[in-house]
Amino acid sequence: MSQAVLAPALAAPVARVLSLQWSDVLSFENYGALLQLVANSVIAAAVLGIVGGLIGVFVMQRDMAFAVHGVSELSFAGAAAALLFGGSVVAGSLAGAVAAAAIIGVLGTRARDRNSIVGVLMPFGLGLGILFLSLYEGRSANRFSLLTGQIVSVSTPNLGWLIGISLVVLVGLLIVWNPLRFDSLDAQSAAARGVPTRTVSLVFMLLLGLIVAVAVHIIGALLVMALLVTPAAAAMRVSHGPLAVPLLAALFGFVSAVGGILLAIAGTLPVSPYITTISFLIYVVCRVIAARRERAQRLAVARRPGGAQATPGPAS
Repeated sequence: MSQAVLAPALAAPVARVLSLQWSDVLSFENYGALLQLVANSVIAAAVLGIVGGLIGVFVMQRDMAFAVHGVSELSFAGAAAALLFGGSVVAGSLAGAVAAAAIIGVLGTRARDRNSIVGVLMPFGLGLGILFLSLYEGRSANRFSLLTGQIVSVSTPNLGWLIGISLVVLVGLLIVWNPLRFDSLDAQSAAARGVPTRTVSLVFMLLLGLIVAVAVHIIGALLVMALLVTPAAAAMRVSHGPLAVPLLAALFGFVSAVGGILLAIAGTLPVSPYITTISFLIYVVCRVIAARRERAQRLAVARRPGGAQATPGPAS
């Protein structure tokens, strides 16, 4: 393509970006009335942020961030199929997510097998979802919301389902918390102690599939890791306590989800950029805090008599 043709094609979008004003991005006019319209989404996001942060701790400990994305793609395919055939989008999303979680949980007991299965499921689910959406002749906003989220996409009946699913995941996590934590930190020792590691892994994958299906309705299939991975990753940068990490992850997830929706109400963009930006900034701040803490510890060790040399033990 010649420069004479390319230059005008690029000039228009660049001019639109340069002409943007702050009011085009955020406007708090009639904010209270708009907030009432999306109250369902705020409640669903709050529940998702808390539960997603908690389950994200185990996602990080088990090195399964890639699996989250694979489950979300089949959840997207199920939701798109339900949209095309006039069924319940929540039910379709649940069916796709649970099917993907069960496949990964049964066949992907080892990390190498799990990654290969996820690598197969991701393009398959995304391709199916795009096929179903291309055949769908309804509102384009419905199609777009499955990928990037939409703050008005949670109706009152769906809110009940989403909260119910989140509570099931929360109760399930609490029931298997101790064996799941043991298996996540040291699978071989857990198996030697009689922990049914295969059953625990399958239960965890099913719980993960359920919460991913909820996340697809809030933030979209493409960016679910912003609430199921990033808050936990941030919490693990600043703490290592068995209680502090889950609490911080739940707090970070809550702030990201609710804060993103509250900003999206005043904006013109989909909800996902706001949620992902808040989640990313929290992670960056936590990394900075962790780096400064490590530097302070190194300096403190270096200033001790003898530097970083080990103190000799008592004579035997």
